[in-house]
Parts: sequence; C-alpha cells; structure tokens
Amino acid sequence: MRPLVCAILLLLPTLLRAEVRLPSIFTDNMVFQQQADCAVWGWAKPGSTITVAPGWAKQKYTAKADAAGKWKLKVHTPAAGGPYTLAVSGDGKPLKLTNVLVGEVWLCTGQSNMEMPMKGFKGQPVLGSNEVILQSSNPNIRLYNVPRNSRTEPKDNSKPFAWREAAPEAVSNFSATGYYFGRLLQEQLHVPVGLINCSYGGSTIEAWMSADNLRQFAGVTIPPKTDSIKVVNRTPTTLYNGMLHPIEGFGIKGVIWYQGESNYEHPDEYPARLAAMVQQWRTAWDMGEFPFYYAQIAPYNYAQLPPYNKGGKYNSAFLRDAQRKAQDQIPNAAMAVLLDVGEEASIHPMHKEPGGTRLALLALAKTYGLKGFGAVSPTYESMEVKGNEVAVRFKEAPMGMTSFGQELTGFEVAGSDQKFHPAKATISGSVITVSAPEVKAPVAVRYAFQDFTRATLFSTEGLPVSSFRTDEWAQ
Repeated sequence: MRPLVCAILLLLPTLLRAEVRLPSIFTDNMVFQQQADCAVWGWAKPGSTITVAPGWAKQKYTAKADAAGKWKLKVHTPAAGGPYTLAVSGDGKPLKLTNVLVGEVWLCTGQSNMEMPMKGFKGQPVLGSNEVILQSSNPNIRLYNVPRNSRTEPKDNSKPFAWREAAPEAVSNFSATGYYFGRLLQEQLHVPVGLINCSYGGSTIEAWMSADNLRQFAGVTIPPKTDSIKVVNRTPTTLYNGMLHPIEGFGIKGVIWYQGESNYEHPDEYPARLAAMVQQWRTAWDMGEFPFYYAQIAPYNYAQLPPYNKGGKYNSAFLRDAQRKAQDQIPNAAMAVLLDVGEEASIHPMHKEPGGTRLALLALAKTYGLKGFGAVSPTYESMEVKGNEVAVRFKEAPMGMTSFGQELTGFEVAGSDQKFHPAKATISGSVITVSAPEVKAPVAVRYAFQDFTRATLFSTEGLPVSSFRTDEWAQ
C-alpha cells in the first residue's frame, strides 16, 4: 500500500472526529433546566468556531474549540415550555436536536434502591407497579439512564443512551423512586420534568467521589490508573469517573440520593463523606448550592449478608442515625424517612412510592415553596430528665405526633451503665415521655434502634420519625 494512502487511512478516524459532537446526554427529547444558564459542550476540529442556536431564542451562542478539540458554552433558558430544537454547527456536518423541552431537571443517584426499576428486580417486585407503568404515558416527563460504567480515570463521555418520553416501556426500565418523585413534581408544577438516573446497585459512597476529594479521608485507597477494578461498584472514584464526571455541569435543579446500605458497617464516617461529596458535586456543577434531598435507608436484617456480622456497630440503625445527623452538616439538604417501609428479608423494599413521594414533598415545599401539606418528618430536638422519666422533644411537628392507634413501641432508656431497656412511651403533642422500671436515673434514650424495626411514631400527616439516639456511646 502506498505511503500516502496509509497516511490518509490512519488520519481518517481523526478527520471523522473533527465534526462537531455532543456528549451522550444531549439527544432528541432532552430537557433543559428552565430559567438558568445551562452548559452545552462537546468536541470539534481544534480551533474551529462552534455555534449553538436554541429554538427558544433569536440569540446564537459561539465558542472556539481548544487545541484538544473541546468546547463549552452556556445558553440561557426561558420559562418552561417547548418543544424546541437545538442546532449545533461547526466545521463539518451540523447537528440538530428535536423535541427538546425546557422545565425542571433532577439528578437521581445512589445504589440499588435508586436503581431498582419500576418493573422491579427478578423475584423482587415494586408494589403496584404494573398499573402505574400502564398509565405512565406523559410527554411532559422525560427519562435518561446513565449506563453503568466503572473506570479508574475520569471519562469525558458516558456510554450512549437516549432521552425518552415517559411511556410504559421507558418507565418500566427507569428508577421507581425517581419516577414517583418526578411524576408528583410534574403533577403539581405543571411543567416538563426531566429525570436523569445515575445509579449503580451495591455501590459505596466512595465510588461516587473524586480522587481529590477522597484524599482528605484516611484509609481510603484510590486505585491507580492501571487497576483492574476487582469490585466495580465499590472501588473508590470509579463510578464518579465513569458515570458522574461525564455529565458534570449538565443543567439541573437539584439531586435526589438513595444510598447508604453499602456503608452501613462504617456509620461514623458517613456524615463527613456525604457532606464532602455534596460539596464536590456543587463545586463541579457551578450552579450554587442546589437542593440535595436524600432517602434514609430502610430497616433490614443485615446479618443475612456476608460476612454475616451482627451486634455492636453492625446495626444499620447507626447508619440511619448518621444520615439523620448529616442534615445539619449539609446546607440546603433534607432527608426523607423510610422507617415504615423496611422488610426484614429484603434489602429492596417493595414499597417504592413512599420514598419517591416523600422526596418530592421535600422538593415541593423547600425548593418550590408550595404550602399547606406536611413535608418533613418530626425530628428529635432535645431531652429533659424528670426523676425516672425523660421528656423527649421534637421539632417539625406543628400538629403534634401520633401512633395511629397502634402501641407506641421502639423506645429504650439507659442509665449510666449504658444498658438499654424497653421503655413505656406516651405522646403529648410534640413531646414523648418515656420511662422503664429498670432505669431509676435515665441518661439516654433511643428509638427504633435495631437493625430491623418497624415505625410506630409519625407526624399527623403520616411521615415517620427517624431512628435516633441521644447518646454518643460506642455501641
């Protein structure tokens, strides 16, 4: 073969790549965040000028590709509406995206309880999902799944996928928690809603954090670039690199997060890492302190899982309590309590609607300012010892609390010996009075502090109270 022909063949892939390209997340049917400066980026011939023309405006936006062919700009979006087009041109063949909406965009991320699709997992159903799926067609809800990808280096792009309008087939394969969240938002806000599912079953929080962020935490091993990634969903940085980094900066309103099951063995570390992860994401997105709402893990008997640890800190109540405390460390964040949906024999509760709905209630109240309904679970505030009784006070309970006619159980008290005993508990407005005959001088109270437990205390709107403890004892 002649040298010139060989040279042309070798250059052909580069020449083809010189045409303007967009990341995988920019496709037909996508949703832009309304009334925001939303990033659009991609690749083109180095030095070429890229023009982006959104169909909602007469204005065109331009950027120049750098020496590596990368370009990025921001377009201003109007109030919710559409459908529109988005035209992108440079050297070579132009691109045109169609059926583009402008509305509210939320990132749905975490591990298997966020990833669990509406159709469920094999042998693990989502209760009532078949009817919901059948009735799900709605062109004003758009869905996007970031494909699974575990990498030791940050990737510029994710694996291909396409935005889809909500319809039975698309919804059946989308996050149940995310869909219930988005459906309620769309019903109440009457604007298009875009949902991005970026989750991976069994993943640890460290897998969703960058190498630079994790270096502040002792004991975290960051894999080298040549690592073979023996555990694809639990190796630090790898899901951030392969799934989250490629979509960083895409215009969103906020994040919903459902994760923690894979970190239950190390609860003391969790609040600081969650706060650091949120700060990292907010810095990378450069959209301010966007809302971050997360689901508390549901009760489950973790002793069923290898390595079958039991007792002491091997009790998911410690992680639930750590998640409760994390709310105070993260600005513009709140937690949806799921203490009433846990299943002793399944780590994937079949009741997925409460999680999505409660996350949506937080967003509707705190982000969108809707009023007149309960959105936040009553939260432990303080305790006062009165003889052999303890008065436990709660905030976020303007209408008081209730057990809905069932026996109020799950409370325990302990004296200075740190031994907890089941306590009798009575409700008076936003105060619970607890006592146990074995404890004459109580110093600490716990509620729902077993690996698997059932909620008995709720707001009058039906939102369960979280597991909590007033002590900081090691066990």
